[in-house]
Amino acid sequence: MKAICLLSGGLDSTVTLAYALHQGYEVTALTINYGQRHKRELDAARAVVAHYKVPHILMEFPLTGFRSALTDESIPVPDRRPEEIGYDIPETYVPARNIVFLSLAAGLAESVDASAVFIGANSIDYSGYPDCRPEFFQSFESMLEVGTKRGVLGHPVRIEHPILKKTKAEIVKMGMKLQAPLHLTWSCYRGGEKACGHCDSCVLRLKGFKEAGAKDPVPYED
Repeated sequence: MKAICLLSGGLDSTVTLAYALHQGYEVTALTINYGQRHKRELDAARAVVAHYKVPHILMEFPLTGFRSALTDESIPVPDRRPEEIGYDIPETYVPARNIVFLSLAAGLAESVDASAVFIGANSIDYSGYPDCRPEFFQSFESMLEVGTKRGVLGHPVRIEHPILKKTKAEIVKMGMKLQAPLHLTWSCYRGGEKACGHCDSCVLRLKGFKEAGAKDPVPYED
């Protein structure tokens, strides 16, 4: 079985890659350089791929014209308290990013005759992005059924999202059980020498490790 796994270099996508490999898939990791405000996550993705020794495609697909704090350095990355996260769509939302990423991954899957695309999306402990919800993935799979060669031939590419309904603590525990290289991952929206500890992604990550009863191996500023 062949699969494409979207790999950002973060916690969620790395655990998803570990899961896909554990399930016996022959995985090609796909990392997309979309013009994000720092390259730390790209370095992390390379480190994770080197750890697993899987094929890696780094695709250049800039979304720099899209309004987001992750693609426009004039828009500050917000700091929020845990109780504020997930109740609105923050400035770090990149318009239609998962639509773009999944389209590229599905096209690559057809090209290499892969049956599935894995994505580390989560709809429980997340920032409130609309393209991380179950109904989005249901709709996207329906689109693949009618808009791709594999789809019209009756065997469309499946979108696999194994951590979609897990809490961040459950994701951390899953990664530890699968012996995923969590120490190589980078989740922070800011690209400093150490993770900031204050952006949505850091706050959710730290919350997950704390609730899992584990220490985050990544260094933080505070």
